[in-house]
Amino acid sequence: DRKILAELQAAGRLTVTELAQRVSLSVAPCHRRLRELERSGAIRGYRAVIDPAAIGLGFEVLVHVTMEREDAATIASFERSLAEVPEIHHAERLFGDPDYLIRVATADLAAYQALRDEKLATLPGVQRLTSTIVMKRVVDNRPFPVPAP
Repeated sequence: DRKILAELQAAGRLTVTELAQRVSLSVAPCHRRLRELERSGAIRGYRAVIDPAAIGLGFEVLVHVTMEREDAATIASFERSLAEVPEIHHAERLFGDPDYLIRVATADLAAYQALRDEKLATLPGVQRLTSTIVMKRVVDNRPFPVPAP
C-alpha cells in the first residue's frame, strides 16, 4: 500500500498495469489494494496540477486572517463563506495568531485589491487581513513522504 501511494503521488496517471509492475504485484491484487486505498480515503482523488501563471493567475498572495469573534456560529459562517470564494486556492485554520492562513491566486495586484476589499474583508467575523505577496514558490506540490511500516 505504501509503495502504491508513493508511486501515485509521483505519477498519478499510471495505469493499474504500470502501477502493479512498479510495486511488484500482479494486476488483480494491485487493483484491489488501489480500490481499498480509495475507499478508505487514503487516496482522496486524482487531478491535474496546473501552473497558475499558465491560466492567467500568476499573482499569489498569502492572507493572514485574524477573527474578531471566534464563537462556533461565526467560525462556521466564515468558513462556509470562505469556501465560496473561487480565488482561494488553499485555506487553513490555525492555532494561535493569525486564525487563518489563506493562499489566493489572481491575475494581478488590481484583481487582488478588488477581491480583498469586496470579498475577503466582508467575510463574517473578520477583524484584520494581512497580505503578503508571494515572490517565488520554493517547494510546491511535493509528495508526502510515505513512512516505512
